[in-house]
Amino acid sequence: MLQQSLELLAVARGTPLRSDVTVVVDHALRHGIAGDTERDDDQSGHRDASRRRCPKPPNRCGSHLPATDRRPPPFRCQTPSVQNTNVSHRLRIAAAACALALTAALGAAVASSSPPDSVYRGPARGPAAQPPARVVFVAADLTNGDIATVARGVQEAAHAIGWPLQILDGQGTSAGQRLALRTAVRERPGGIILGGFDAAGQRAVLRDAHDRRIPVVGWHAGPAPGAGSSLFTNVEASPVAVAAVAANFVIDDSHGKAGVVIFTDSAYSFDSSLSRLLAADLRRCHDCSVLEQIDTPIASAELTTASLVTALLQHFRSRLTYLLAVNGAYIDGARNALIGAGRPGDEPPFSVGVGGGDESQFARIASSAYQRASVAEPLNLEGWQLIDELNRARAGKSPSGYVAPPSLITLANVPSSGSFDPPSGYRQNYRRIWRR
Repeated sequence: MLQQSLELLAVARGTPLRSDVTVVVDHALRHGIAGDTERDDDQSGHRDASRRRCPKPPNRCGSHLPATDRRPPPFRCQTPSVQNTNVSHRLRIAAAACALALTAALGAAVASSSPPDSVYRGPARGPAAQPPARVVFVAADLTNGDIATVARGVQEAAHAIGWPLQILDGQGTSAGQRLALRTAVRERPGGIILGGFDAAGQRAVLRDAHDRRIPVVGWHAGPAPGAGSSLFTNVEASPVAVAAVAANFVIDDSHGKAGVVIFTDSAYSFDSSLSRLLAADLRRCHDCSVLEQIDTPIASAELTTASLVTALLQHFRSRLTYLLAVNGAYIDGARNALIGAGRPGDEPPFSVGVGGGDESQFARIASSAYQRASVAEPLNLEGWQLIDELNRARAGKSPSGYVAPPSLITLANVPSSGSFDPPSGYRQNYRRIWRR
């Protein structure tokens, strides 16, 4: 079992764990809570179908949603409704101009969704490396591809800065995550990383860490990036930016007529926030429809999503054209259902990964196998940032404030390496900051 956990971290295929990294799955995690699927938040499975249409927009051209934290007016471009057949030539020209503006703005929005490599360099400055002290990465679930990729980045960075690393596996349950975090705090390490589960559900344990002066940082441990009441900082892309990039792509790809189902897990505040923003952004498209939002656990998504998608195909039929998922596990399940229904991989409904982005998503995109795109985060870079933020905490400095933007990955730019790892020189930059 230990060897399996080691292999989960070597997600780069052939990238072994270093000898200074230990992976621990506590005996109690394996046997004491076996089968425990209790969740902190109430899970209802299906949410009520959301079929509300936006109010009819004014007859004007607006600005499309940018991949920033600003939330501008929706992009609406309607041809004026004129009953008189002797419609004026001026109105025809205005309608044509509006349509051209829409096409240009949509194209520019999607193009700007792939930022230049230079923005992935990391912060400009920071403290030198602090003395070696063991860091514990508490993973929500090492079988999750996104978390395993972040763990690989943490592994690389810990070796570069000269700190020993220990990894604990919460095995995808709230109880397992709490127990793993308590184990980490009891051992009084130099720092703790929450890998993919909410800090809000761990307040008592995090207060204990604070009392023991153990700095704690998180990855996808809250609804937004930055410092929080119980974390030195939380590393993730802005959910506003991720939602805007995904919505822009779907609207453009569907020519403004998408029928969307969103898969999310409300046990995780980042995913819950992201799905709400995504639905709101899509509803700004007048002829798009958010057919349903489905809340089902990521841990069992590959199994449950297959039956859900089968039912959705029967209910919505040709209206269902896009499946948007906050984790690739949902897309795995959807793929099984679509294959069973005899649907080709390059025809609707198209799957789009929203946030994260592991190698399995890129493989599906590259082969046009039931996934159209992924709005990806630079997960390996975020692993390096987690170690840098702990170094700042140990040095008594403020968080870096750096937030890496998401990037739209399609067949046109899917990474041949199997991971979104921008060649920005961020590794060398962090080594320079740490004087290593």
